[in-house]
Amino acid sequence: MAPSFDHLREADLDDDEFNDEDIDISDLREKFEVQLEQGYDAFVVVDGLPKVTEEQKPKLIKFLLKKLNSVGRTREDLIHMPMDENGESMRFAFVEFSSAAEAAAATRQLDMVPLDKKHTMRVNKITDIERFGGEGRIDEKYHPPHIEEFTEKEHLRWFMKDPSGRGRDQFVMYRGDSVGVFWNNEKDQPENIVDRLHWTETFLQWSPLGTYLTSIHAQGVQLWGGNSWSRQARFAHPYVNLVAFSPNEKYLVTWSNRPISIPDSGHPCLSIDDDGKNYVIWDIATGSPLRSFANLDAPKGEEGKPPPKLQWPAFKWSADDKYVARLTQGQSISVYELPRMNLLDKTSIKIEGVMDFDWAPATPQRDGVKSYEQLFCYWTPEIGSNPAKVGLMSIPSKEIVRSLNLFSVSDVKLHWQSEAAYLCVKVDRHSKSKKSQATTLEIFRVKEKGVPVEVVDTIKDTVINFAWEPKGDRFAIITTTEPVGVTAVPPKTAVSFFCPEKVKGPIAGNFKHLRTLEKKNSNAIYWSPRGRFVVIATIHNQQSSDLDFFDLDFEGDKPESDKDMTANLQLMNTADHYGVTDVEWDPSGRFVATWASVWKHAMENGYHIYDFKGEALREEPIDKFKQFQWRPRPPTLLTKEEQKQVRKNLREYSRVFDQEDADRGASADLAVVEARRRMLEEWYAWRADVEEEIYEERAAIGLPQDPHTALLEAKTKSIKGSNDDSDRVIEEIVEDVLEESEEILA
Repeated sequence: MAPSFDHLREADLDDDEFNDEDIDISDLREKFEVQLEQGYDAFVVVDGLPKVTEEQKPKLIKFLLKKLNSVGRTREDLIHMPMDENGESMRFAFVEFSSAAEAAAATRQLDMVPLDKKHTMRVNKITDIERFGGEGRIDEKYHPPHIEEFTEKEHLRWFMKDPSGRGRDQFVMYRGDSVGVFWNNEKDQPENIVDRLHWTETFLQWSPLGTYLTSIHAQGVQLWGGNSWSRQARFAHPYVNLVAFSPNEKYLVTWSNRPISIPDSGHPCLSIDDDGKNYVIWDIATGSPLRSFANLDAPKGEEGKPPPKLQWPAFKWSADDKYVARLTQGQSISVYELPRMNLLDKTSIKIEGVMDFDWAPATPQRDGVKSYEQLFCYWTPEIGSNPAKVGLMSIPSKEIVRSLNLFSVSDVKLHWQSEAAYLCVKVDRHSKSKKSQATTLEIFRVKEKGVPVEVVDTIKDTVINFAWEPKGDRFAIITTTEPVGVTAVPPKTAVSFFCPEKVKGPIAGNFKHLRTLEKKNSNAIYWSPRGRFVVIATIHNQQSSDLDFFDLDFEGDKPESDKDMTANLQLMNTADHYGVTDVEWDPSGRFVATWASVWKHAMENGYHIYDFKGEALREEPIDKFKQFQWRPRPPTLLTKEEQKQVRKNLREYSRVFDQEDADRGASADLAVVEARRRMLEEWYAWRADVEEEIYEERAAIGLPQDPHTALLEAKTKSIKGSNDDSDRVIEEIVEDVLEESEEILA
């Protein structure tokens, strides 16, 4: 029985028996303890402010407060602006935010932001000033900066001038562990420019204008270029998986499925704010990161279907690199301005149910619109009683230029023409019972006033592939009557071509069906980058690997049924490349490369090169062949008038080129003859040297110079010596035909 309070003994009050320090309340402390900001993480220093007096100071603080509250929360009493002995401000201020995250956002979004026409703010964390400008880190004595001597850099567009003068294109090949860059020599062996082992760890990628070759490593991304193939830049994004360039090569997006982890010792490029992020947007010229983003939650897939794949590129660029946008599926599109990477108008564009969007690939030129704009299109599915919708939005005004309601929609795909003259919306529609499906094409004529929409509804089957002619107004589609999806036997398909009718004036006529080719296995469309020629291919198919080469401006006779069409279709050639996995045109539109990659299968890996007519020029099987990529070219510097003049005089240029080809062939034959003559002369010289050595050796040991002559003389003497005393009789028999007759017996 426990003692009562009145009867407690000294032993009962022993501290060792009951010690409150022995009670473990760490779980309660962790749950209920209030976390206070430690140190100066929530403080920033704002430099570059105008010099004001004590009377003007409140007005400046209020003006500054509007800028600061756009990224966080602070108050007038949390802004300290020191004054000098003369009662004037010292052009900087200390600002306290409500959290360290807001202070970090201020340094990222407000640094280098203009305050007015004459002043630009510089915003830094106060902890950074302590870290970089602490005692002993800055020399009190001024030392002029060391300016390195100017060294001329390599020209990054050197590949535009072919040393042979033939205007050849380059390509890169990745086979085994070796990466090589080559000049294309048509039928002959490619001319190697550079070849390196282990140049990349996963894959290679050219930048959009061909300036850089990108290699991927566990430590990050490296860009290579110049005549010596030196490293031009590196971007330290650990365990990077994918990269994407902006159209004009100003910016780079890197992505890793593993979130960034900043070690305690720090990172050479990234900061603690980038910890846990997956995407980083970089400035290529400076090599510095502009902003990082985390992965978005993947949208939920339908029951019984595989989860949706990663959308790449996740960040899509406007044609002029001024904007980059990201989709939050079902909710909004976030548009960021470059290079500050701030959200346009500080808010995302809310679009309920938005499924996909795409920027116009060129700056649009709409009729009657003279102000600057970029366009992107988007689509939303049917939600409740609301129809599906396709919209065109202008940026930066966020004005909806055109919208279109759609009904009975299963899926939508957006296809821009290369010059942003047309937008084709491929709409897969289902019947009321949802058992059958067909496709209609809604074509937005972007350059025409009011953006009219033309509907192509003559297609009875499902379209599985669509492609515009680059710099043109024709397109090709591949359709099938069978269910779309992964099947053991690929479905039978049909290939159809469409083009506008002939009309007077600059505006193209209505789109009409030109031709359909039935009972095909084709599943891919590859237009020449110059237009006119197209390859219809069957890829990733072990049963068929056809390559059909078509000309849509054939110069022969035109069928009577096509007289009113702007195309004359002709099949030029058919080729076959077993196991082909990829097809790509060179930037000039003269050659087509096809290859079978070991990444897809291990049978008959290698590449083929064809000319635009489909004639096979070179076939080279290569073990463990992985990748082939033509080097892109920047846009031509010739004006449209100069290009028109070149096309007008093309026959004259052709004669010069034909003569150069003939001379090159003759010089190649002459080179072979010269090589053989040189080898024969070398053999004669070697024989003369050997004979001279033998003569010297015979003279040294007393032997005759020519043993055969000496033996013959000795034999002759022996014969003469044995026959001197006897007569010799020589008989000669001569036969002459005196008469010849022929008698025929009956």
